[in-house]
Formats: sequence, structure tokens, C-alpha cells
Amino acid sequence: MDLTNKVALVTGGGTGIGRATCLALAKRGAAVAVNYSRSKAEAEETVHIINGEGGRAIAVRADVSRDKEVREMAEIVADQFGTIDLLVNNASITRHIPFDDLESARGEVWDELYDVNVKGMFYCARAVSSFMKKNKQGAIVNLGSIAGQTGLGSSLPYAVSKAAVHGLTKSLARALAPDIRVNCVVPGAVATRWWAGREEQMKNLAPHLLLQRISTPEDIAQFICAALEQEAMTGQIITVDSGQTL
Repeated sequence: MDLTNKVALVTGGGTGIGRATCLALAKRGAAVAVNYSRSKAEAEETVHIINGEGGRAIAVRADVSRDKEVREMAEIVADQFGTIDLLVNNASITRHIPFDDLESARGEVWDELYDVNVKGMFYCARAVSSFMKKNKQGAIVNLGSIAGQTGLGSSLPYAVSKAAVHGLTKSLARALAPDIRVNCVVPGAVATRWWAGREEQMKNLAPHLLLQRISTPEDIAQFICAALEQEAMTGQIITVDSGQTL
């Protein structure tokens, strides 16, 4: 799929992988809706960068864990740009909890992570699917994590929520075929603000990876765009991790 003049919605688009994806999509000629929940200034800065380079972008606020807000966001984007062709389900949250501290993995932690990381991705996919079906084509990329493959990560509930994202990808691919392709990009360690306060740990990890480098947000964004463009692929869980899980 040629991304020129396509309309893309990127959740959590103001920072990290989300911002890099917004910029990469804009460079490919797509109009971009930059979703945010709390990072308003960062989302507006992303829009400013894109518009300043001759692209088309808007910032739109919605908490992806709230279905009503997600549906309203989809309508705003479609009203502004005419339709929605592409969705990047990037918005995710975590809690840092030691794995052996089972008592700290309380019910409210599970609910919070599942509401955003899993249900939020489903709500967004459902909200945009009607526009994509009208066009007889569309593409969705969910952001998974190697935590969902290895069982390791920032917390046990986070790892399980990302495993659920991988399963959601396959189920949505079946539910939305043949008009809408759904794939999942699975990053390993990426140099984003998630490492804030643990930068030394990130630097120490790099030499132990096969490629001896931590992925950048731009690395992941390039592959997200490739997955959106590839018309012969759906339901796939694709790892981009510098060999971290090999």
C-alpha cells in the first residue's frame, strides 16, 4: 500500500516510538492524527514539526481506555481528513514491579494495564474499522513487546498484557479480513523515556545483544511503516530487537 495521501491515526503519538512513527508516516505523504492522553505539549510539538515540513497533522486527545472517547476521536479525525486508512496502536503504560513481589500486582494494576494496553487497542481498532471497510482497505499495526514473548519485563501484569496484544492481533486479523490487515511489531529494548532513571542499565545491556545496539524509536517506526505498506501480510507477530531474544 502506498502511504501517500493516506490518513493515519497514531495513539500515544507525542513521544518515543509514537512520535517517530508520526514523523515517518508524514515523510511518506500520509496525513497524521497524533493522539495523546496526557502529553499534550509533546503531541502539539509533533504536529508543529510535521506541519512545518509541509505535511498535514492534527493533535487529538483521547484516553484509549475509554470507548466513548475513542469513538469521538475517530469521528474528529475522519471529519478533518475525510477518512481513516491506517491505525498504529502504540499507546501503552506499565508499572515497575519486581516479578517476585506478587502482592504488589494488585487488581487495580491489572485493570489499569489491561484497560490501556489491551482493551484500548481493541477499542481503537473497532472505532476505525468502519471507515476502513468503506474504503475496502486498511491496515493496523499493534505495538507488542518481547515481554509478551519471554514473560520478562517491567512487571508481570505488563508482560501478560503484551502477550494478550499478540493474541488480539491474530484474532483481529481474522475478524477484519479481507479488507483490513492487522499485524504486530514487537520491539525489544528501545531508547525511549521508559528507561528514565535506568539509562545505565540500558547501556550495560547493549553489548550483550547480538547487534550490540539498543534500537532507536526511528528503527521501530521504519518497520511499522513497512508493515503498513505490505499488502500480503496479516496476523503476524514480528520481532525487532537487535537479536535480544535469540
